[in-house]
Amino acid sequence: MVTMSWMLLLCVLAGGHGSEVGVQEGCSRWMGGVPGTPGLDGQDGRDGREGRQGETGDTGLPGVRGERGELGEVGEDGVQGQRGFPGAPGLQGQRGESSFLYRSAFSVGLTTPTTTTDTPLHFAKIFYNEQHHYDDISGKFRCFIPGVYYFTFHLTVQVYGAEQEEVGIYADINNDSTFTGFLIQARLPSSPLDNRRR
Repeated sequence: MVTMSWMLLLCVLAGGHGSEVGVQEGCSRWMGGVPGTPGLDGQDGRDGREGRQGETGDTGLPGVRGERGELGEVGEDGVQGQRGFPGAPGLQGQRGESSFLYRSAFSVGLTTPTTTTDTPLHFAKIFYNEQHHYDDISGKFRCFIPGVYYFTFHLTVQVYGAEQEEVGIYADINNDSTFTGFLIQARLPSSPLDNRRR
């Protein structure tokens, strides 16, 4: 009670003389009350407006390379391209084997006229004799490969005298009398006994 009396007295004195202010009103102006209990949290306000777009940031460092993906399906064939330029010639191949395993051929001619008889004609002019099966010394062909051959003569016949008793083979630089032969098909025995049976 003592404390309350001093509080009332102080409130009256603070009002001054001639004041019509009540004791409670005067005291409320002079001294605040005890703080009240905090109120409950209010409801969330509305969302504000979107802000302005900020400046573009710096480019970041490259990320770690990901795993390789699966192989995709084969696509459709594309349009055919233009024809390219011809390539460089290839290297020369090795020489192949001849289809003719056995060769025998010759072609010879006369160089001078002759009237001899009962002796081989000496064809001394050689056109072809790679295998040397024609003997240009004796004028004879030697058969080294058994088989079927083709032979041909081309002779110019010259008649001497009015009674046509002398006949000779003619040859000069403008006319050739030739003897030619070559192997058509070789017929070699399969074993040495085949020759004995023949």
